[in-house]
This record gives sequence, structure tokens and C-alpha cells, in this order.
Amino acid sequence: QVQLVESGGGLAQPGGSLRLSCAASGIAVSIYTMDWYRQAPGNQRELVASITSNGFTDYAESVKGRFTISRDNAKNTVFLQMNSLKPEDTAVYYCNAPKFATYWGKGTQVIVSP
Repeated sequence: QVQLVESGGGLAQPGGSLRLSCAASGIAVSIYTMDWYRQAPGNQRELVASITSNGFTDYAESVKGRFTISRDNAKNTVFLQMNSLKPEDTAVYYCNAPKFATYWGKGTQVIVSP
């Protein structure tokens, strides 16, 4: 069974940084594309960043140059390094594997506020 557990969220000031983690079990993050999504109150869930099995990364325009997705195959974990945070980055962040799209974790809350 696929399980995804997100962590690392919290309160950050504008301009600050957070590093999110997504610990996976039941799948190997090294061989599947892995995504980070976020959902702000009243908004639809949006794709933030992706990393493919060969390491190709892609980002939403709103986070390009500020966020970096990576993975640690030995730990079977995907990360999202978030720098230069803005209040509009406030959301619950989720990871997901498109190949197993029905499996979602509980997410981790990120709040960016002075």
C-alpha cells in the first residue's frame, strides 16, 4: 500500500525558508515522477513542482527560482526547499505520485506571515 507522509511545514516570515519532506512507502520515489501540490483556503489544489525518474524538474511559474524539488533515494524521500517565501505561498502542501494518483497524504501546513 502506498503511503505518503509530509512534514516540515510551519510558520515563516516573508523572505524566509522552509524545507518540506515527503516520506514514501510502498513505492520507490527513484523510479516514479513525484509531485508537490498545494491548496490554499478556497482554492483548487495546484501543482507546484515535479521531479521525474531521471531527475528532470519542473515548476509552476509562481515558484520558479524560489523553490527546489529534490529526492533522496536511499531515504525514499522527496523534498521541497522553499526560499524567499511570500504570503501567497500559504497553503497546505501535499506530495503525490501521478502513477498512484489516488494516494494522498494529510499534507503539511505552511503559513507565511510577518
